[in-house]
Amino acid sequence: MAIINNILGRFSKDIGIDLGTANTLVYVKDKGIVINEPSVVAVNKRTGQVLAIGEEAKKMVGKTPSHIVAIRPLIDGVVSDYEVTEQMLKYFIEKVHREGFSLFPRPRVVIGIPLGVTEVEKKAVEDAALGAGARQVFLIEEPIAAAIGTRLPVQDATGSMIVDIGGGTSEIAVLSLGGAVTSRSLRVAGDEMNSDIIRYARDEFNLLLGEKTAEEIKIAIGSTYELQERIETKMRGRDLVSGLPKEITINDEQAREALKRSVKTIVTNIKLTLEETPPELIADIMERGIILAGGGSLLRGIDQLIHEKTLMPVHRANDPLTCVVRGTGMVLEDLDMLKDVIVSREYETKLK
Repeated sequence: MAIINNILGRFSKDIGIDLGTANTLVYVKDKGIVINEPSVVAVNKRTGQVLAIGEEAKKMVGKTPSHIVAIRPLIDGVVSDYEVTEQMLKYFIEKVHREGFSLFPRPRVVIGIPLGVTEVEKKAVEDAALGAGARQVFLIEEPIAAAIGTRLPVQDATGSMIVDIGGGTSEIAVLSLGGAVTSRSLRVAGDEMNSDIIRYARDEFNLLLGEKTAEEIKIAIGSTYELQERIETKMRGRDLVSGLPKEITINDEQAREALKRSVKTIVTNIKLTLEETPPELIADIMERGIILAGGGSLLRGIDQLIHEKTLMPVHRANDPLTCVVRGTGMVLEDLDMLKDVIVSREYETKLK
């Protein structure tokens, strides 16, 4: 079996995957990022058949009949539905190999996982990838992948600090010599911010919003710091009193009020991580600054707020949404040099 896998592997493209709660990005060796789609799968509950994956499935969220459900198989960055995750990974692996001649792709796969996941959660990701057709699976912690993707010198004896605010988790880590010296992984990130907006609309306006609408409001007017010009957007949902459709105009100040709790939690944990960091590494971070990655770092003014609360220079990474997948790609391109950052248990001896 191993010989067959190796032969099929010669015709397969090695891939790096940022398996995110909200979006999955795929990097192909020698090609770059080829897929960026939502981590959503639409399933027919009567037959168990997968109807759509990625972009097509996301369009169905909140709009399906009762027997069709749009599932997000990852919650807080970890696998919550093993079979659906396997189907999703299989779809992405086959999509990558569609143009080539590989009928049974057997690629080597590097996957980003949150900090501090349990051995069981690691095994779930490994098994899902192997079941989807991977020949070997290597896991890398997302903050380290993001730091590599932003070209921070993670393997040197200098301190680098990365804050990766994703969909399900916010990863805060001070890195040195290929590992995390101090770190925190929070289940407070983009999804929690969407929930904050839904809660605010319900409490303040008796308005029931959908998750997709809340996310659109967050992107359109979400901020953490007072803006020079006020911005507004329409908020459409169902009136909880009359049960009828209702539209309200909401401005950035109200959105800030809604997001205040989640933003405060993230900033507090950044400060606590800094407090636990050895002084020598603090000196390095003061020189290089805190690097922000992930979709949550695009929230207006979050860099300013972190700078004000920590007194550290803060920089948003170039293209923060793709830092992790670019990092997995760089690991793929040079597995030997970066084998120190791989956290897979069973596969770490197989780096060849």
